[in-house]
Order: sequence, then structure tokens, then C-alpha cells
Amino acid sequence: MGNELLQAITLLKEKEWVDLTHTFGPESPHFSAFDAAEFTTLFTHDDGFFAQSFKFAGQYGTHLDAPIHFVRNKRYLDELDLKELVLPLVVIDKSKEAAENNDYSLSVEDILRFEAEHGRIEAGTFVALRTDWSKRWPDVEAFNNKDADGQNHAPGWSLEALKFLFTERNIKAVGHETFDTDSSLDYQKNGALLGEYYVLEQDTYQVELLTNLDKVPATGAVIVNIVPKPEKASGFPVRSFAILP
Repeated sequence: MGNELLQAITLLKEKEWVDLTHTFGPESPHFSAFDAAEFTTLFTHDDGFFAQSFKFAGQYGTHLDAPIHFVRNKRYLDELDLKELVLPLVVIDKSKEAAENNDYSLSVEDILRFEAEHGRIEAGTFVALRTDWSKRWPDVEAFNNKDADGQNHAPGWSLEALKFLFTERNIKAVGHETFDTDSSLDYQKNGALLGEYYVLEQDTYQVELLTNLDKVPATGAVIVNIVPKPEKASGFPVRSFAILP
């Protein structure tokens, strides 16, 4: 078994690894309801060692939302199984559409067209929506993309698309490059983040504010989501990366 594991590690390290995680700090874009992060130096090398204090909401930077984030009586972050955090990765590219229409919402038809080209989305996968919104990072104004009335405009998933993926394709989790699962237009229309609630209601997780999805193929890669284990947390910054085929 040891030899098999070592061979597997050797094989994996021969592959290309792509970091899907933004570097974040006090000046980074963040959800409007949260205060900006605070990074404080506690000790310097002149004191004998360098140590810092970090203050930020759990949903900050590239982060993982646990089911409890939106849904009562669902799992906390520390209750997620390790093997749930490593999944086959599917990337649906709607970057062109999102550039032309900042409020673009992924449809079931989009998924079926994707499958016609790349094959049926398999059960147990992590499906990421590529919009290239991450390329706006770390420009707060560009990332928020507010109009003259102060309304945000950002792409997302339609509720119908999410329901199709979880019920008809039995996927495991989703991820995207924006603050929210739902497009800004859908949120304004519905008055709530229905898509985000639906995902977390499946007692699974999602990863928000992903980056570098343009460097990952549509199918064949694996996503690894390494996250700390604070007690009874609703979410936390994550180090997500893809291992390419």
C-alpha cells in the first residue's frame, strides 16, 4: 500500500497544478455586509518571531460555504468529510456570455449544450461556473460592478440549472467566481439568494470567489479544497486548487 501511495503521489506531482484561490487582504473585494479584513502584526522579528492576528468574516476571499451558512440544522464546516473536499472537476465556460451580459444566468439549455460537446456530467462531481469575473480582482469597483443606482451586476447560476445538476445529474458541489451563487439580476428579482439556499439545502458545500478557471479544462481535472477546521463554523477561506489530467 505504501508503494501504491508513493507512486500515486509521484504521478500527481508530475501533473500540472493550478491554484484556484485569490490572495486576499484588507483591500480586497468583499461582500458588502461584511467589514473589511483587519491584519495586525502582534510581534516582529525584533521580538524574536513574526506573528499576526487576522480578523475577517468566514465568507472572505476564496471561501467554502458549509450547509449551515444558509440552512438551519445542516452541517457545520468541521462536519464535512475529507473525501467530499476532493472531487472530479467540471468547468462550464460562460465567460463570453458574462462579458456581453454582466447579469448572465446559466440555464439548463447551457448545461445540455455543454454535455453535447463534452459528454454527460457525471454524478459526484464538482461543477464550476467560469465567467472570468475573477479577472476583475482585486479591483473593488470593477468586481462590485455597480450601476448609477448602486445596483450590482454580476453573473451566476439559475435556480433551474442548479436543480437540474443536483437532481438529474447528482453532482456533489458547485463553485463560481463571484460573491454569490445567484446572478445579481436574479437576486433583485427574487428578493433572496434562492440558488445559494438551494445548494446548501442539499447538505453540501460550495466554493465562492474561485479564480484561474480559464486554466482548467472542461473535464478531466480534480479539485482539492483545503480548509481549516474551526468549531461550528459556517464557512472559512479555503485553498482550492486543480490537478490537471
